[in-house]
Amino acid sequence: MTVKVLVVDDSSFFRRRVSEIINADPRLEVIGNAVNGKEAVELVQKLQPDVITMDIEMPVMDGITAVREIMKVLPTPILMFSSLTQEGAKATLDALDAGALDFLPKKFEDIARNRDEAISLLQKRVGELARKRMFMRRPLRTTPAVAPVSRHSAPVNAALTREAALTTAARTTTARVTPTSTTRQTMHSAVAAKPMARFKASGKKYQLMAIGTSTGGPVALQKILTQLPANFPYPIVLVQHMPATFTAAFAARLNNLSKISVKEAEDGDTLRAGVAYLAPGGKQMMLEGRPGSARLRILDGGDRMNYKPCVDVTFGSAAKVYSDKVLSMILTGMGADGREGARMLKTHGSTVWAQDEDSCVVYGMPQAVAKAGISTEDLPLERFAERILVEVGL
Repeated sequence: MTVKVLVVDDSSFFRRRVSEIINADPRLEVIGNAVNGKEAVELVQKLQPDVITMDIEMPVMDGITAVREIMKVLPTPILMFSSLTQEGAKATLDALDAGALDFLPKKFEDIARNRDEAISLLQKRVGELARKRMFMRRPLRTTPAVAPVSRHSAPVNAALTREAALTTAARTTTARVTPTSTTRQTMHSAVAAKPMARFKASGKKYQLMAIGTSTGGPVALQKILTQLPANFPYPIVLVQHMPATFTAAFAARLNNLSKISVKEAEDGDTLRAGVAYLAPGGKQMMLEGRPGSARLRILDGGDRMNYKPCVDVTFGSAAKVYSDKVLSMILTGMGADGREGARMLKTHGSTVWAQDEDSCVVYGMPQAVAKAGISTEDLPLERFAERILVEVGL
């Protein structure tokens, strides 16, 4: 089935350019264009697209407001186009809070190393996001999880409510069955009335928690980190595929919303309990030293690396320093980054969990880990924090 796309941008040149790229893929079709957010909201109800591409800055109604309105009238996967500036970073994170699923730089030369690669990436992102449409629009019997109260009294996050609505609290923690699209609704309705499965601690001892993610990761990380207490007993390292200009703003946002401390990692940082260190965009983050006095090394990304930062790099170095004392997780994301790093952690005796398919924006990275038999548990996003707290004895 062809994926129907609505393109929203006040620039006729950009609308035409994006439309040409999308229509060049036989699996995709642009069914309409909108010049501002107000027109986009109206066309969404009329055309019911599978995916929307959305600019942020537009007249009449901006992209962030349009995302909020669309999530109210007809929840639809939205890909935002953003400028790679500090202001662009904040606006993009606001759009993700409002309910958008993903973003790409508006300048195509910032997306990839060459034009063909950038075109392929855009087409692939649109196709991947289309798969979430059925989950965003299906009716649920369960009540979405209540968003945590931050130490800064932040407002309830619309994206967290949306993510909670993508899963049911009643799913078992280790199910690996992948239902077909025709059986998903039946299974969802059947499990909705079952009691919530209780977690049990494994008894393992840890000294570090590590999380790797990509597409959909900002909302997933926020969902988890905001539920951790200030006295969390271990340092946390975070690897999120994100442009260099975005990571500082994202770390600051997480820090404001969370009880733990969150910072963009710096070269030489000594890992401290209750602090989460976000790998800076465009760089690689490695751990060195010994448990209890380990430090971070922030290195040049390297031209040969596909991901900067790279989950495999950080996880691999964590395995060397902490051996079997790492509680690690692979969350939503495209591709397979993290699989080899997670394999190293498992080989050393550490624990690896993966996000389940239904709660992922893109089931790529977690699927790679699950298919390789590396993860021991596959969890819905809304239950990660609960599972973590049980595991570490809080």
